[in-house]
Amino acid sequence: MNEQDKNPLDNESRLRAIIETAIDGIITIDQRGIIETINPAAAKIFEYAPHEVIGKNINILMPEPDKSRHDEYIHNYQRTGEKKIIGIGREVLGRKKSGNVFPFRLSVSEVFLQNKIIYTGVIHDITKLKEAENAYKKLNIELEERVQQRTSELFDAIKQLKETNNKQKQAEAEVRKALEKEKELNELKSRFVTIASHEFRTPLSTILSSVSLISKYNEMGEKEKIDKHILRIKSSVSNLTGILNDFLSLSKLEEGIISNTPSLFNIHSLGIEINEELTPALKSNQTISCKHKGREEVYLDKNILKNILLNLLSNASKYSGEGTIVLDIFVSQKEINITVKDEGIGIPENDIQFLFTRFFRAHNAGNIQGTGLGLNIVKRYVELLEGNISVESKLGVGTTFKVNIPVLNK
Repeated sequence: MNEQDKNPLDNESRLRAIIETAIDGIITIDQRGIIETINPAAAKIFEYAPHEVIGKNINILMPEPDKSRHDEYIHNYQRTGEKKIIGIGREVLGRKKSGNVFPFRLSVSEVFLQNKIIYTGVIHDITKLKEAENAYKKLNIELEERVQQRTSELFDAIKQLKETNNKQKQAEAEVRKALEKEKELNELKSRFVTIASHEFRTPLSTILSSVSLISKYNEMGEKEKIDKHILRIKSSVSNLTGILNDFLSLSKLEEGIISNTPSLFNIHSLGIEINEELTPALKSNQTISCKHKGREEVYLDKNILKNILLNLLSNASKYSGEGTIVLDIFVSQKEINITVKDEGIGIPENDIQFLFTRFFRAHNAGNIQGTGLGLNIVKRYVELLEGNISVESKLGVGTTFKVNIPVLNK
């Protein structure tokens, strides 16, 4: 008999501690559907204090029609033994105390105790995941509308060509231009659908599989494995956010929505802000070293500059292992000189000339996730600030990006 068997109370304390500190919600109910326990995470998700729901029917946490039908669901299972959710898991809707309805992934297990049966539900809030999916669908619809708009413009140009013989050459030029735009937009849509389908599928599959595994490991009390899959979920959500940001930024740039709006700000403070924002997302044993020389107050578009730095530093982290990523900023009377240097995998020499091309990815990128849009967006941001960007790289040694932006006078 091992030590754990000798101390059942210790085992119970460990299990209780794991449940109480779990990031996902955990609720247990009896065979009548009455809530017996609810952990802090679940209470927070549903906006209730534990004493407000313990002893009440689980359907208090459900919107209609599930609220009215839940008792029937339990009775049918107990009568027929047919499992529609137990041991399977599915996406369902929950109702918070405030009345707000939200989506979550539910995994239910049937637990046989000495004198009774209880049902344990593991709840993973997928609100942000659904928001990301909706944003993807919205962007795709917007692209479809733009294609239709371009097509309509093309037909208008052809009609004008037939009606206005004396402007034939001009009309032909407009048609060719419209056709090029149509072709470019169709290619953009095609590349977007291909890349988005692939890049979204991987993190979504990771999230769903990890949620399922967390439920199993939770029953076995394997906290280390649970933490590992929680990190996988966080990483996948971060990847989805990055992909959406790339496509939304590109869309705004294409439509001319983003403009250069300068303001006076402290560039040293901006470097500290960016470091603090990126540090939680860095790989193990990665750090960012921020160095600043020269003037601190600059008159520039802060948001555009921040997006440039975030993108370059995120790329440096993505394509590097352990080590320090250096951000060096020097502000002279005439310009801002920015250097971002990493010790990563480097870029093949033949690929450097295409690096800022839309959708281009270096041949040694392998399975590292990315859309091939980040550096194209950075270059366009730099050009909005009337600056320039260059890159130096050596395989296996690292990459250095240099950005020069003229200083404005307020």
